[in-house]
Amino acid sequence: MAKIEEKMEVLHNKPSNIRNISIIAHIHHGKTALTDSLIAGAGMLSMEKAGEAMKTWTLDEERERNITIQSIGVSMVHEYENTPYLINLIDTPGHVDFGGEVTRALRAVDGAVVLICAVEGVMPQTEIVLRQAIKERVKPVLFINKVDRLLAELQITPEQMQQRFLKTIADFNNMVHELCPEEFKDKWMGNVNDGSVAFGSAIDRWALSIPIMKKTGISFADVIEAYKGSQEEIKEKLRKLSEKAPLYQVVLDMAVKHLPNPIEAQGYRIHKLWHGDIESKAGQSLLKCDKDGPLCFVVTKVTIDPNAGEISFGRVFSGTLRRGDDVKLINSNTVTKLQQIFTTFCDKRISADVIPAGNTAAVIGLKNSTSGETVSSEDIEPFEKITHIFDPVMTKAIEPKNPQDLPKLVQALKEIAKEDPTIVVLINEETGENLILGLGELHLEWTEQKIKHYKHVDVKTSEPIIIYRESVKTKGPEFEGKSPNKHNKFYMTVEPLDQGVYEAMISGEIGDMKIRKKDKDTWQVLEKLGLDKDEARGAKMIHNKNLLIDMTSGQVHIGEVIEMVMEGTKQALDGGPLAREPVTGVKVKLMDMKLHEDSIHRGPAQVIPAVRSSVRGSMLNAKPMLLEPVQTMRLDAPLNFIGELTKLVQSRRGRIIDMDQTEERVVMRVKVPVSSSFGFISDLRSATEGRGTQSLMNSRFEELPRELQDSAIKKIRDRKGLKIEQEETEQE
Repeated sequence: MAKIEEKMEVLHNKPSNIRNISIIAHIHHGKTALTDSLIAGAGMLSMEKAGEAMKTWTLDEERERNITIQSIGVSMVHEYENTPYLINLIDTPGHVDFGGEVTRALRAVDGAVVLICAVEGVMPQTEIVLRQAIKERVKPVLFINKVDRLLAELQITPEQMQQRFLKTIADFNNMVHELCPEEFKDKWMGNVNDGSVAFGSAIDRWALSIPIMKKTGISFADVIEAYKGSQEEIKEKLRKLSEKAPLYQVVLDMAVKHLPNPIEAQGYRIHKLWHGDIESKAGQSLLKCDKDGPLCFVVTKVTIDPNAGEISFGRVFSGTLRRGDDVKLINSNTVTKLQQIFTTFCDKRISADVIPAGNTAAVIGLKNSTSGETVSSEDIEPFEKITHIFDPVMTKAIEPKNPQDLPKLVQALKEIAKEDPTIVVLINEETGENLILGLGELHLEWTEQKIKHYKHVDVKTSEPIIIYRESVKTKGPEFEGKSPNKHNKFYMTVEPLDQGVYEAMISGEIGDMKIRKKDKDTWQVLEKLGLDKDEARGAKMIHNKNLLIDMTSGQVHIGEVIEMVMEGTKQALDGGPLAREPVTGVKVKLMDMKLHEDSIHRGPAQVIPAVRSSVRGSMLNAKPMLLEPVQTMRLDAPLNFIGELTKLVQSRRGRIIDMDQTEERVVMRVKVPVSSSFGFISDLRSATEGRGTQSLMNSRFEELPRELQDSAIKKIRDRKGLKIEQEETEQE
């Protein structure tokens, strides 16, 4: 291990010999077993234990549930064509409820090995993680895993095996072509002939690609033959196969040859992830991955260690991390000192004095950092916010069993919010009500366990509560919002957001941001998506899939008050007029304003309430509506259970979108409201005698049926302690 550490230290300074990669896939497609083999190939695990040790499972719950819950980084050295390369690898979860871990990990890497099961093929979560990767400009390569299962279960011929592989590759390439920007469409597709596609068995530790097959002389028929005979004969054949074509060699060779180094990747990634001045010193350093430029370290994961405190893991995009240096946390506007820096190996940390640009690293000393935080030696523009493809759709109220533990619970929730930003924590220290908002039942269940077992607070939680959204159906009138002192007036309108712009926000193509005069690229994107030219140039802020536009002209003091207008708009959008649920899909326009001449009379305490009131007032006159979360799911079951599946979906206010069937199986794509989905998986198993499976394909907000709107609003307002009758705006 000491020799490996020495090699790593040398390679830290050779960015052309570094590959930052992630393993991504649908649940149970073999990511962690594959990672085991890669670790073993690097000499850090016995090869006999690879596929069983599950080295990146550092939590007891991961072994109990047989799933990856958190992303884990591992640095290793791999030799390709007699040249050593540093591989900084992150193993990620496959369960959709922990997809936020995947999103955050992808910010730190430049390439991804996408695993697809040879039997199941492309599954819903495969598309989701690939979409996340391409959104972060992370280049994919393909590994078709579980060929052992293909042979054991289907007993196919070499020709059938080849056809199945070709179909999986075609499905993968179709997704890449659909999801990629024009400049990457052809470059990033898998090519079976050049070795950017491989196949094998992580559990049996062998892999092949067309170049390797030509080099070794191994054929499809040889692979099939290896799985024939007695158990002892098969074991011996597979041992020889894994020695002749070791999995780690094939996969890591593929990563070195086909995935970019940090210098190459940052040349195109920075344009997407950083919206500062690219011609500035910091911009040029980021583009070139310059270790001598200003420090820019982006935090992608925060863990709370009982002994070491907060550990911030992330990527050094520019400059060099140096132990003892003072740095600035740009988002939180605080200065702190780098106490210790490390490279990582699962739950172990290897201390270092310096870690230059192009590497991943862990840091102690960045107190109060969160995922997405930009850390720099200078005042620079922060990196684009890390946003997950799905929003939280479920919440629980949580409280300590012993009231005296309330301060401990509040502290635990604050730590949870740092560790997992996809869990939204709402703490009301006045009323004592605390809410945790998550991506699904398992996500909330794991968070509750974490608080009990790792934060040592005994808690009780409510039944899951559904999170709704508010929006509008039509354009609202100009509504006058007066400041408390009556000296300032704002006139704002709301209307449904243009569909193209809204879809781009949902897909993650456009994220939350403040838009400045120099952001011409953003104007052009908004115009291209269907926004009027004048509106695009007046765009000031994107917030939670809503857009604020300044349509005023000749306003002398607009520069002084625009930040306060943004804050007032945010507050109105964070809690709509119907039930104080977040607003989505709305275009807010500032049409006019009348301000007091003296700046002392137009401060935040005057402007923010007036703007908030104006937005809510226009919303109430624009046919406001409640949106509910609806999940699109794929259901797989034997054909004879088609009737039971149909009844199950219809009994839960769901609907069937389409259906494919073969002689033996049926695949249904259905939409089911989240409010009707509790216990769905257990009911599916009962209805199909345990032979049905469910996968989440998509999750978005759709209009709640009109007949359910009033009762849902009343129930939410009652739960929140708001007046039951619909609230009017804050006007006299």
